[in-house]
Amino acid sequence: MKIVITGTRGIPNVMGGVETHCEELFPRIASFGEDVTLIRRASYVNDGLTEWKGVKLVDIATPKMKSFEAIVHTFRAINKAKRLEAEVLHVHAIGPALLVPYARLLGMKVVFTHHGPDYDRDKWGTAAKMILKLGERMGCMFANEVIVISDVIKNLIARKYGRTEHVHLIYNGVPSPEICDYPEYFEELGIEKGKYILSMCRFVPEKNLHHLVEAFASMKDDGLMMKDYRLVLAGDTDFEDEYSRGLKEMARKNGVVLTGFIKGRKLHSLLTNCCCYCLPSSHEGLPIALLEAMSYKVPVVVSDIPANLEVGLPKEDYFPCGDVKALAEKLSEVVSKPLKKVDYDMGKYDWDKIAKQVDDVYKGMID
Repeated sequence: MKIVITGTRGIPNVMGGVETHCEELFPRIASFGEDVTLIRRASYVNDGLTEWKGVKLVDIATPKMKSFEAIVHTFRAINKAKRLEAEVLHVHAIGPALLVPYARLLGMKVVFTHHGPDYDRDKWGTAAKMILKLGERMGCMFANEVIVISDVIKNLIARKYGRTEHVHLIYNGVPSPEICDYPEYFEELGIEKGKYILSMCRFVPEKNLHHLVEAFASMKDDGLMMKDYRLVLAGDTDFEDEYSRGLKEMARKNGVVLTGFIKGRKLHSLLTNCCCYCLPSSHEGLPIALLEAMSYKVPVVVSDIPANLEVGLPKEDYFPCGDVKALAEKLSEVVSKPLKKVDYDMGKYDWDKIAKQVDDVYKGMID
């Protein structure tokens, strides 16, 4: 079966939740013997790869402009998929889904994965939000099959579009943890094992990292944070803007450690040795970063938005979204206790099982 994927910036080692999803999922599907091609945005990759872990890679030039790059890339990717004689086109995210009807007109069978209502993200203006909502509608109404990554999204599209058939709930996954130490990297960052709070995500407004920095600063000012404890923010932004510049400046003024975008041993060592992981977001689909932290058995403190609540953590792990004081109190509770590991039930987030479920969706379209 020839499968072509679009809607992602690219793989491997490209920052973003959809990108991490695709990086884990499609090599596994290729290992089943499927012919998998993933179309990348050339401005995000410079590795010269044409294949990675069995997935063929095709790079298409796209203007690196926040409001236009996804739709331009998707249009070009759909045309490329047609030339490649794709049996299945798999479109990720609601922005690219705007062109699902176009792909159907070209005669392709389309799977659309809804990763979350991106129009809720703070970074988008009124016009962009309208286009994203239209993309969601086009994907949900015209895709042959729809995959949703959470019950929240499944209920959303049933309520808004009456789409209840050919809808598949397939969660995001998480790979097996790579427990490790990296003393040289910790020395470079100026942190100690077990003496830092970790957050990892893109530096965009809806992640509410500014609330986390505010909470950390208030803990220090109120004597609720021991002097040798640090806050580590692992991540960066695709488009440097007023928010990301302000966040970085705010972080530096308050002694926060900024690592930039990292993967591999550096990230694994930070996950292995943090005292807790924090995700204060106002918007998520089903957060892979949270699942990854849980796989390392670290305590977590997360906002009480629907996507995070669906993970089913104990009540004490949540705080009211946007409440900086409550966040500081939750974090102070965690850091004041001895380090501990938490056994979470990660069974439904197994990438191998998830890959099989997605492949079954493809086969159901072709049979």
